[in-house]
Amino acid sequence: MNSVKIEIDRLSMKFRVFSEKVGSLKEYLLRAMKRNLRYSEFYALRSISFVVHSGDRVGIIGKNGAGKSTLLKIIAGVLKPTEGTVTVHGRVAPLLELGAGFDAELTGAENIYLNGALLGKSKQFLDAKFQEIVKFSELGNFIHVPVKNYSSGMRARLGFSIATQVDPDILIMDEILGVGDESFRKKSSAKMMELIEGGKTVLLVSHQLGLIKSLTNKALWLHRGEIKAFGPTEEVCGLYEEFLKNK
Repeated sequence: MNSVKIEIDRLSMKFRVFSEKVGSLKEYLLRAMKRNLRYSEFYALRSISFVVHSGDRVGIIGKNGAGKSTLLKIIAGVLKPTEGTVTVHGRVAPLLELGAGFDAELTGAENIYLNGALLGKSKQFLDAKFQEIVKFSELGNFIHVPVKNYSSGMRARLGFSIATQVDPDILIMDEILGVGDESFRKKSSAKMMELIEGGKTVLLVSHQLGLIKSLTNKALWLHRGEIKAFGPTEEVCGLYEEFLKNK
């Protein structure tokens, strides 16, 4: 049996939605002290449990608001769950909000080492991979410019290059990414296919069922924060398609 890579146990995520707009931290604190904060609560995920094994490629499907992106962010460590546990074995490369974790005051080169360290890589490893990352990003001499001067596309290209060149064990993607111009999009898509076909463990959110069927061997159907089905891709997608027909 394949080793377990991700184990989700009774995971819940609850958010608060404030009834009125709070304009500043000062206003928030004043209202909180006066107990004058009105909000409602909702569960984006409610007590879900499942296991992903090494080499599994899991497509996560469901309508908007089902909890798909929230689940990926929790597994990637971006969000902390309200209840339950997430156990991850291996290095995760989250291709979610590319470049969101960069330090804007540092150069692109410095951010390679910072982000690489966060992904668990040593300086020696990053020294060896540095030129490869820069070449793939196509940033050229801009790699020595502070990231605050980058366009959103340049940030995304550098983020993608770091995440995919550091040999992750687990790849997490929210939709197939459109990064940069047409040429770079083709190159990035080819790189993702190389990682997927190389036996990496993959979690992929997409509304394109054809893509889910072609790239994954398992599917997880979320509906209003709960698991409706988890199993072989064709079987779960079939159930989901029936559900959509009858809506």
